[in-house]
Amino acid sequence: MEYVKSKIRDVVDFPTKGVLFKDLTTAFKDPRALHIIGWDLSQLYRDKGITKVVGIESRGFIGGSILAFELGAGFVPARKPGKLPANVIRNSYQKEYGVDTIEMHADAISENDIVVIHDDVLATGGTMAAAYELVKSMNPKKIYINFIIELESLNGRANLPADAEVTSLIKY
Repeated sequence: MEYVKSKIRDVVDFPTKGVLFKDLTTAFKDPRALHIIGWDLSQLYRDKGITKVVGIESRGFIGGSILAFELGAGFVPARKPGKLPANVIRNSYQKEYGVDTIEMHADAISENDIVVIHDDVLATGGTMAAAYELVKSMNPKKIYINFIIELESLNGRANLPADAEVTSLIKY
């Protein structure tokens, strides 16, 4: 992970003043870093029987798709409103920078699924908590939560369900 960390760019005052943004796009464009991320993500869940990976818009689509491919699982996008073409379920939540809504297709997850919900960064946990509630409402067998980066100083884990197994590849 040290190699991946060396490829992550810090952007000062983005998206608002006082925020130090951890930019994963510089790691994603590096073939070696992307391979390491994909391999390490897949090793966390290789023997867990994962059937679906939910990726949160938009950077969660990158790691989530790689993870689904590596595990031979299906990929389910969790999107902003109005982006999915069929019947959806939705959840609104408080983000670091305001209120947002996330949607998934109502038929995306079944009771037989074992699911990993993936996003790139755990900050305050609002987006992931909303996605978790959507997935949970579909009654899968098991739900895991995963991030590439966790910003520990923001204490986002406190906003996630206490019974959820949460993993992060890199902690700052």
